Amino acid sequence: MRSITVVIADRHPVVLKGLSNVLGAHSDFRIVASCTDGPGSVEAIRNLAPDIAVLDGSLPGVTGPEILSIVNIENRSTRFVFFISSEVERELVMSAGADGYSFISKDVTPEILVQSLRQVAGGRRLLPLPPADQAALREQSAITENALAVLTERERQIMRLVSEGLSNKEIGRRLNISNGTIKVHLHHIFQKLEISNRTVLAAIAISQDDGAGLAPENESSRIRRGLQQT
Repeated sequence: MRSITVVIADRHPVVLKGLSNVLGAHSDFRIVASCTDGPGSVEAIRNLAPDIAVLDGSLPGVTGPEILSIVNIENRSTRFVFFISSEVERELVMSAGADGYSFISKDVTPEILVQSLRQVAGGRRLLPLPPADQAALREQSAITENALAVLTERERQIMRLVSEGLSNKEIGRRLNISNGTIKVHLHHIFQKLEISNRTVLAAIAISQDDGAGLAPENESSRIRRGLQQT
């Protein structure tokens, strides 16, 4: 099996060591460069063309957003993951106005980090939930595991399709059931899980799958447009 090649970059050597240890323990990852500053990261990405670049949001010399802008102009295939520790770093990266990057919090467990990077390598873009949705998800964490056990197989199917960013109509076509039936199922799911919107439902589904607590790219854009469907 082909390894996922990774460039890691962080201004803190201890973080680099931790990333190396975590990814090095999995045979499907291969770290091809470890950098402590922006210029070194740009050079490594240009020369090595890794599948993924895991970047500190505030690298010295050239910042994460600047790296993103430089490499995007060159139309590189590398997928960028910003390993962030604060909302300030997230806002800084997003201010670059570029696309094609993901976020992973430095608070995640090693298992979640590995699972999330595998998803990024597979083509998923991971973005943080808005703060209000993060809070709602945390409130549900104590009851979700038990509550999910009472969902029917059909309800679990719908929950998974919601997490993929499908609208009610798209879910209906996929499962060959009516839009009205989808609405009824969603109503029951919301009641059982004690939640009120699709964004939190999607986050719960993703967290059960990989623990990431992150919303995929299409979730950010399509689910919010479909909130009125519920």
